[in-house]
Amino acid sequence: QVQLVESGGGLVQPGGSLRLSCAASGSIFSIYAMGWYRQAPGKQRELVATIASGGTTNYAGSVQGRFTISRDNAKNTVYLQMNSLKPEDTAVYYCNADLLGKLNYWGQGTQVTVSS
Repeated sequence: QVQLVESGGGLVQPGGSLRLSCAASGSIFSIYAMGWYRQAPGKQRELVATIASGGTTNYAGSVQGRFTISRDNAKNTVYLQMNSLKPEDTAVYYCNADLLGKLNYWGQGTQVTVSS
């Protein structure tokens, strides 16, 4: 069992930055692939970025070059640095932990609002 707690969301102006954090507990964090997903009102949840246990990263095209995912296995935490934010980045952001598709866990989500 893995518990995930996101933090760092909030209101930011277009062009601004935020850093999301996801603290994990309850299992061996380093073996899980971690990811950030988001869901905007009226839309399906979509992939934002993932980072494998070995550190390989993957990004949605819409955030490539603006967002950076990273992990600190010593702190059992995954981060999402979001720069050059746009209004269309407004969504609830969810942290995900996946172990080879056999075990999958979600956090409760954190709201990110990009607005002037």
